[in-house]
Amino acid sequence: MNGPDPRTVHPMALFPQVCFIKNVVSNPNVEIGDYTYYDDPDGAGNFEKNILYHFPFIGDRLIIGKFCAIARGVKFIMNGANHKTSGISTYPFQIFGNGWENVTPVPGDLPYKGDTIIGNDVWIGYDALIMPGVNIGNGAIISSRSVVVNDVPAYTVYGGNPARLIKERFSASTVQRLQALAWWNWPVDRITRNLEVIVSANVEDLERG
Repeated sequence: MNGPDPRTVHPMALFPQVCFIKNVVSNPNVEIGDYTYYDDPDGAGNFEKNILYHFPFIGDRLIIGKFCAIARGVKFIMNGANHKTSGISTYPFQIFGNGWENVTPVPGDLPYKGDTIIGNDVWIGYDALIMPGVNIGNGAIISSRSVVVNDVPAYTVYGGNPARLIKERFSASTVQRLQALAWWNWPVDRITRNLEVIVSANVEDLERG
C-alpha cells in the first residue's frame, strides 16, 4: 500500500473534518497540490470560504503545494481587499455607484502584491492569517494566530503579529540539500519506502533514498 488515494475528498474514515482540498476547490485561480489537507470540524470541504476578497477580474492566484497541513480557521486575504491609499480618503465610494462611480480606480491605483504562494510541506497553524502576495517557503511552519505580511523563508518557524522569525529549523546548508531533494515530488511508492527517513532529521539517509 502507498498511502491514501490523493483523489479522495475525506481520506480518514469516519473523520470528515479532514479534507484533501485539491478535490473540492473549483476556482481556476486556486491551485493546490496532492495530499494537502484542511482540518475543520465545521466543514473542511468548504475550504474556499477561507479565501477572501478573491475577485476573478483581479486575476491573482493562490497556489498551495503538496503535503501541506492547514489548520482550522486559516484565512487567505487576496488582493481584492486592497483600497486606494494615495488619496485623502481610502473609502471605496465607486462600489456603490449612483453617481460615485466616476472615481473608480484605474489600473495602478490599487495596491497589488501579486500571487500568494505556499510551498510544499508547510504547516499553517490555527487561525493564521496570510496577507496578499506572501510567499511561504517549503517546510516552513506558521504558528497559530499569526499574521503573515512578508515572505517566509523555507524551513523556518514564524509567528506573531506581524509574524517574525522564531527559529530556523535547519542550517542553511541542510536547507539547500532539502530543497534539492524535493521529496514531495518523488513517486508515491518511493515516498512510502522512505517514510521513516522523511519524518526523521537524517538528511544523509534521505539523500540515499
